[in-house]
Amino acid sequence: MRIARFAGEDDPRFGVIGDDNGVPTIAVLNGDPLYAGLNLSGQKIPLADVRLLAPVIPRSKVVCVGRNYAKHAAELGGEVPDEPLIFLKPNTSVIGPGEPIFYPEQSEDVHYEGELAVVIGRICRDISAADAAKVIFGYTIGNDVTARDLQNKDGQWTRAKGFDTFCPLGPWIETDFDPSDVAISTRLGDDVKQDARTSDMVFTVPAIVEYVSSFMTLLPGDVILTGTPDGVGPMQVGDEVSVTIEGIGTLTNSVVSRD
Repeated sequence: MRIARFAGEDDPRFGVIGDDNGVPTIAVLNGDPLYAGLNLSGQKIPLADVRLLAPVIPRSKVVCVGRNYAKHAAELGGEVPDEPLIFLKPNTSVIGPGEPIFYPEQSEDVHYEGELAVVIGRICRDISAADAAKVIFGYTIGNDVTARDLQNKDGQWTRAKGFDTFCPLGPWIETDFDPSDVAISTRLGDDVKQDARTSDMVFTVPAIVEYVSSFMTLLPGDVILTGTPDGVGPMQVGDEVSVTIEGIGTLTNSVVSRD
């Protein structure tokens, strides 16, 4: 099931992506499905008549995993960690599909990083890998946009990863999804820059949930970005970047000047 958050004539709402006699539609839900469940309102809207938003706005945090693909660690000159390397992005960095990524004036080297994103569905702490699926609401696509020069300059990653618009998410949440071995790719314009499979991850999704929840309470709507494959590189103002994950879809954003 694909659950989207969208804007129409009213305030943002949620709905289930479907098909009505060959016309892509969105069946409107009553309330936020993370809290109200899948409560259909009975209203259907053609998908072409709405604007998709980030499918979730994390209530507290975006948890990220660094160097979770061996080839990516190598391309940045780093070692594969013995445990998941964790950092955070603020929820103010989240934008949705089609929204612009602002190129900050503080940086001259902003990179794309296409990633599988996990959406947490319930309050949890100390969850075993075997039970991880019980606390996962679904999966979406993320782009861990990074000011690489600031990352290297600062010696820690908060500023480089935390700018407004540096966490595109979307286009929807897929609830029926096996993350263990699917294709993930990133295109810059028409050029494929990243091309891998989630089976290349050093730490699996269940292992990541277990590790993060061992020291941090996860809340409904929290997002975990699971790491990026090799092939990261710079974006420029005017570029369009698209991240595609098999079984979910494609997340596309343009890069614009912050001025």
